[in-house]
Amino acid sequence: MTRIREEITIRAPAAAVWRAVHVDLENVPRWAGYLRRAESVQGRPGPNWRVRYDLDLPGGFAASLTMLHTDWEPYRRCAGRFVEGPVQGDWSYTYEERQGATHLVYEMNYQLGGLLRFAGGMMRSRYADGIRQGMAALKQYVESAQAGGEAKG
Repeated sequence: MTRIREEITIRAPAAAVWRAVHVDLENVPRWAGYLRRAESVQGRPGPNWRVRYDLDLPGGFAASLTMLHTDWEPYRRCAGRFVEGPVQGDWSYTYEERQGATHLVYEMNYQLGGLLRFAGGMMRSRYADGIRQGMAALKQYVESAQAGGEAKG
């Protein structure tokens, strides 16, 4: 399994960051790298909720991933696993609010399957770069909303 860990501090309360990441699915493509669409496919926000993400990946690959949320502790931790698509493994977001800012940690342990497994090394480095860029875009998106920008968050 390949492991990715990215951290960022966002100048906004944990509730605003949580909402942008886990609740406002319509706007997730505005900040998440490679994401074309996110939609709920089963259940409601919380444990056992399934969300499908349609991705346009480097190298011209398109993929759909369905994630099952297993842990749901609002403003503290959200975690789950990939249950459909060419990626197997698990993921988590951990939130720590400090003096009005939120320290966010994203971790993912994954293995590529399907046709993506043949793209191996190239896909791993580009996917990690996409996660890093997505975290930076999330920071900008949420901080802009907190400052009264156009973004909803």
